[in-house]
Amino acid sequence: MILHRSATTMLPLYKLSSSPPKLFSQFRYSYSVVSNSSSSFRISLLWLSHPRRFGTVTTAAYRKEGGDTFFTEESVSWTSLGVSDKVSQALYNAGLGQPSLIQAASIPSILSGKDVVVAAETGSGKTHSFLVPLIDKLCNEQNDSANIASSDQGVSQPRKISLVLCPNVTLSEQVVRMADGLCDENGKPLLSVVSLCGRQGWRVNEPDIIVSTPAALLNNIDPKNFRRTDFIRSVKYVVFDEADMLLSGGYQNKVIRLIHMLRFDEKLLSRSNEQNLPESETSSHFSSEDEDNLQDEDLSEEEGDAVENDDLDEELEAGHVKSTDWRRVRKVYKRSKQYIFVAATLPVNGKRTAGAVLKKMFPEANWVSGNYLHCHNPRLKQRWIEVTFDTQVDELIKAVKHGFESRSVSGQCRTMVFANTVEAVESVAKILMRGGIECYHYHKDCSLEDRAKTLADFQEKGGILVCTDAAARGIDIPNVSHVIQADFATSAVDFIHRVGRTARAGQYGLVTSMYTESNRDLVAAVRRAGELSQPVETAFSRKRSFRNKLKKRALQRITDSRADEERVLA
Repeated sequence: MILHRSATTMLPLYKLSSSPPKLFSQFRYSYSVVSNSSSSFRISLLWLSHPRRFGTVTTAAYRKEGGDTFFTEESVSWTSLGVSDKVSQALYNAGLGQPSLIQAASIPSILSGKDVVVAAETGSGKTHSFLVPLIDKLCNEQNDSANIASSDQGVSQPRKISLVLCPNVTLSEQVVRMADGLCDENGKPLLSVVSLCGRQGWRVNEPDIIVSTPAALLNNIDPKNFRRTDFIRSVKYVVFDEADMLLSGGYQNKVIRLIHMLRFDEKLLSRSNEQNLPESETSSHFSSEDEDNLQDEDLSEEEGDAVENDDLDEELEAGHVKSTDWRRVRKVYKRSKQYIFVAATLPVNGKRTAGAVLKKMFPEANWVSGNYLHCHNPRLKQRWIEVTFDTQVDELIKAVKHGFESRSVSGQCRTMVFANTVEAVESVAKILMRGGIECYHYHKDCSLEDRAKTLADFQEKGGILVCTDAAARGIDIPNVSHVIQADFATSAVDFIHRVGRTARAGQYGLVTSMYTESNRDLVAAVRRAGELSQPVETAFSRKRSFRNKLKKRALQRITDSRADEERVLA
């Protein structure tokens, strides 16, 4: 008897008996899309200088042919990448003796001061790829300010801080823990790092790095709040972690609004420097009217690209640009902030995809790509099991028990079981527990405190974690040896993030994907993409003909199955 039915999955709750009804999940036909990645992702160590092109570098430059797929060559060290001795020693003390490939490719680009987009596979070390250079920059600037203040050259420079935006509280607190893990010889964190989320409120002591969600940050720098102007002016480095998520859905408007505010401050500061005005005269309140005007300017900027930067420079030198031409010359303002975007999935095809938005808003940004972005990880072994209503429960229990055999290097067994809905997670958890298998459960309906405790216990003790995709993105749980898809993912993004929970940081992992007859064609396309080393999102094609083909086949199978049942009953 089916007790629950949802738009994407049906997972029954049942009472355990000697012969339980073995119903599990029935998928509908929802195929989300991640577009094909740009061909520019495969250029090896190529920097493009044209202002309308995109500088691109891949991790291939730091890896020997057939060598490690995570760490760089032994000859590459933190200091060789431009990191100071102080931060390098902190990294060694934290057990990070060798940079990863994506860190080696990202750090020099970020240290150069240019805007950077880091798009690399899950578990490749992206968090440290932006934390290390930013901490290094801030430490050096603090030393320079202290030297200036102690000399006769004058007062120290204005305080500079880094802002890291994350989609949720859990990821924000994880970034803070990783930053606090870099300590000096006395065991004290190199910088003051705080998480500004929920109802915590604004910190009295000014930190060096603020990690926040977009909503929490906007609530704390309300237009009527005096701290907005000073805060925006002091932010010099901005990181957007899980950038594809922040630039889509419910996050997009808030994030774009923050970018407008930061850019507006850059333009004010640039104009004041050109006119030799003190900063105090440019620190005017940023009103809602200013924000609307700035948004209108950015929209018109996207529509009117007829005037190139070179032509504007010539007009400026000739003195032909009038004050009324500010809309045309505003692109030429001097930059005073650095923007860094980090993601494990970054589609670029289509006007509204995250990658396309970034290329439009930050055309001169350097793009850093991982070798296996959107592709199959060679350290990952995959098992594919087609199931029916009669076999799903048994196959699930077999898969979980199989995970006990694939223990991680720590000797503990950590298995993550994914389902598509909260109801499905609760059902799977009950099935396992009634089968004598203890497990944790994790989804959006759990409180923040319960989720934090669950992750801490899972990381410390190991075991089985049954979860939705809330645990698939950004959360770094070391030594997960096995991932099970009890419900097959409905999008390429979800698939990539799920399987990316294992085989992280150079380790190996196992993924068991359970699927039904209705998913057979989709699974075949995913497997074919892996065999051909193609991006996984090609399997979740956006073409209507592809979707209709899958849907038609699945509907035909269900129709035939019902007809067979009716004949048997007759």
